[in-house]
Amino acid sequence: MHPSATHDASAERVELPIEGMTCASCANRIERRLNKLDGVTATVNFATERATVEFDPGAVVPEQLVGAVQEAGYSATLPSAEPHAASQDAAAGAEQDAAAALRRRVIASAVLSVPVLLMSMIPALQFDNWQWLSLNLVTPVVLWGAWPFHQAAWQNLKHGAATMDTLISIGTLAAWLWSLYALFIGDAGMNDMRMSFDLIPKSGEGADQIYLETAGIVTTFILTGRYFEARARRRAGAALKALLELGAKDVAVLDEHGAERRIPVEELQAGDRFVVRPGEKVATDGVVDDGRSAVDMSMLTGESVPVEVGPGSQVAGATVNAGGRIVVRATKVGADTALAQIARLVSDAQTGKAPVQRLADRISGVFVPVVIAIAVATLGFWLGTGESATFAFTAAVAVLIIACPCALGLATPTALMVGTGRGAQLGLLIKGPEVLESTRKVDTIVLDKTGTVTTGRMSLVETTVADGVDEADALRLVGALEHASEHPIAQAIAAAAAAEGPLSAVEGFANREGLGVEGVVDGRALVVGRPALLAQADPPVHLPPALDEARKAAEAAGRTAIAAAWDGQARAVFVVADTVKPTSAEAVARLKELGLRPVLLTGDNEMTARAVAAEVGIDEVIAEVLPSGKAEVVRRLQGEGRVVAMVGDGVNDAPALAQADLGLSIGTGTDVAIEASDLTLVSGDLRAAPDAIRLSRATLRTIKQNLGWAFGYNVAALPLAAIGLLNPVIASLAMACSSVSVVANALRLRRFKGRPTA
Repeated sequence: MHPSATHDASAERVELPIEGMTCASCANRIERRLNKLDGVTATVNFATERATVEFDPGAVVPEQLVGAVQEAGYSATLPSAEPHAASQDAAAGAEQDAAAALRRRVIASAVLSVPVLLMSMIPALQFDNWQWLSLNLVTPVVLWGAWPFHQAAWQNLKHGAATMDTLISIGTLAAWLWSLYALFIGDAGMNDMRMSFDLIPKSGEGADQIYLETAGIVTTFILTGRYFEARARRRAGAALKALLELGAKDVAVLDEHGAERRIPVEELQAGDRFVVRPGEKVATDGVVDDGRSAVDMSMLTGESVPVEVGPGSQVAGATVNAGGRIVVRATKVGADTALAQIARLVSDAQTGKAPVQRLADRISGVFVPVVIAIAVATLGFWLGTGESATFAFTAAVAVLIIACPCALGLATPTALMVGTGRGAQLGLLIKGPEVLESTRKVDTIVLDKTGTVTTGRMSLVETTVADGVDEADALRLVGALEHASEHPIAQAIAAAAAAEGPLSAVEGFANREGLGVEGVVDGRALVVGRPALLAQADPPVHLPPALDEARKAAEAAGRTAIAAAWDGQARAVFVVADTVKPTSAEAVARLKELGLRPVLLTGDNEMTARAVAAEVGIDEVIAEVLPSGKAEVVRRLQGEGRVVAMVGDGVNDAPALAQADLGLSIGTGTDVAIEASDLTLVSGDLRAAPDAIRLSRATLRTIKQNLGWAFGYNVAALPLAAIGLLNPVIASLAMACSSVSVVANALRLRRFKGRPTA
C-alpha cells in the first residue's frame, strides 16, 4: 500500500537514500524503526536503496527520520537541493563506483584464493612450507576482501541483530584464526607439514590442520554473488533517468518585441512564449498562442494518431511538433509538467511494490543465531567431556564452516545468470531476481494496444473510389501530393503509393493546417484532407453517397478517413489506421494456454478497441483510459485480487509497468518503458511474452531447488560436525561440492527452448 493511502493532505513526503543495507532483513529493520515514530508511514525498498516516508510535519522533523535510520545501524541523507537530474546522476555515479569497488574485491580475492584451494586439496602440490605461502595469500582476502562482511556483522552486533553477513564473518574469521593457532602454536608450522584428510577427526589430534582455503574461497564466492546483486540494483533508477532525458534541452523564447533567443529549458518560466518548429520537441506544458500543426503525442500517450492543435489547444512537454510552426505560452514548468508527473508515478509504483522476501534472508534471522549457538555448544560439550581443546575447537570450526552459506550465496545469482543468459539468446531480458516470484502467480495480463498488439504506425488499410475512377490512378495522384506533407497520415498514404511505383512531381503545394493539403499533380488540381476542406472549395465539393458511407464506416470503427477531389468532384476516400501485428492473435492464444486472462488496455475509443480485441481473441477490454490512468487500472485489478502482468511500449505505459506485479516491455518501444519493466521482449514480437513467462518460472523453480539443496545440506551436515564426525577440511570440500551441485542445477536452464513460431 502506498503511504498516501493512510495520510491526509497535510502530510509531507520525503525520499531518503539509505546506505549500508545488505539484505531484505535490513530494509525491514529500518522500516520498523521509522514506523515507530509518531505520524510516520515509511516504506523501505532494498532494491532501490531508498526509504519513502510520509510524515506529519507538526510531529516530526526530517532530521529525526535520518536519526531513526542511524539508530537502526545504517546511514541516510536528506534529499539534495540540487536539480533532480543532477542528484540522479550523482546517485548513479555512486552506485557505479560501489559496483566497481566490489568487482575489484572479487578479482583480487579469486586470484589469491584459488592457488590456496588447489594446494590444500591436492597433496602433490604441498611442498615444504606451502602453508606459510597460503597464509600470506589468504590473509588479505580475509581482512580486506571480506571487510564488508565484517563491517556489517559488527553493525548488526551493536544493534543485537544477526544476518548472513554475521555467519560469513564469524566463519571466515574462525577458520583464519584457527589456522593462525595451528601455525604458530600447534604443529602446522613445521617445514614438512602435509594436510591430513581424515574423514573423522581423531581424538586429541587436529593441531596440524589449517583451514585457510575455506576462509579464502567462502569470501570469494559470497563476494561474487554480492557483485551480481549490485549490478542488478544499479538498474533501479534508470527509468527515472531516461524519463528526465526525454524533454527538450533548450528553447527559443520570444521577448516582448517578438525577437527569439535560445535559453536552457531550466530557465523557462510560466507565462513565457516560445517557438516550436516542425520536428522540434515542445519544451514544456502550455497553450498554443499562434499557428496550427499536428503534434505527435505518442511519446506520452502511446497513441499513433497525431493530434491537431491550434490557438487555445493544450500541448504537453516532450511531445513532437509534426507539422507547422507554432508559438506556445508556457503554463507549467519543472515538477508540474506531465512528463515530471509520469516520472513521479514511476517512482511511486517502484517504491510501493513490495520487494521479494528472499528465502535466504528470511531464514537467516533464525538460522544464523542457531548455528552460532550450536558451535558454542559443541565447543563447550567436548571440553566438558574431557576432550582436548584442539579436538573441541576442531569440531566447533567444522560447525561454522559447514554452515557457511556458500551454496546459499550462489543459489540465486547462478540460476539468474544462466536463466538471463539463455533469455538473452532468445531475445528475452530479465532484470533481476525480484521479477521471478510474480511470474508463477500471475493470472491476468494487461496488453497495451498501440505498439504492443498493433504496429503503432499509421498505414493505408482501405481505398474507396467513385464510379469511373481507377483505384491505382487515384492512389498515385493522391500519394504524390501527400508525399510533400510531413503529416504522419499523409506519409502513410504516400508510402502506400510509393510501394506501387515512382511518384510524380507536385506543383503549387499548399498546406491547409488542420484540414489537409492542395496542389497540382500531372496537371490536375487536387484537394486532399478532411471533408470540411472539400466543402470550403470554390465551388464546394461534397462526397457522393458511396464515398460518404465509406467515411462513416471508417470513423465508426475509430479509423481516419481522408477524402480526395480533383476536377471539381470527390473521387476517393482513403482510410488510414494503426494495424494489428500479424503475430498478436497467436501470442494471445499462447498466453491463454499458460492460464492467463488477457485484457486489452488503450486510450482509444471503445469501438476501435473492441474491433482490435475481436481480431486477436481478447474478451475483456478497458478503453478510453487517460495516460495517467493506466497505473490506476492496474491497481484496480490488483485490488480485485488479481496478480497482474502488464505489456507496453510507450512512456505513458511506464507507471503501469512499474505498478504491475510483472512488467513486460516491447523492445522496440521507448527506453523509459523498457527501464520501468521487469522483462523486455527485445524482438518486439508479442509471442515472446509467453516464452518470457515460461523462462522466468523455470528460473524461479531452479532457484528454489538450489536454496532447498543448500539448506538441506546444512541441516544434514551440522549434526555430523557437532558430534565430531566431520573434519573441517572435508567440510570445506563438501561445501565446494554443494556449490558445484547448485551451479550444475542452474546450468540445466541452458537447455530451455522457446515455442517455435509458425
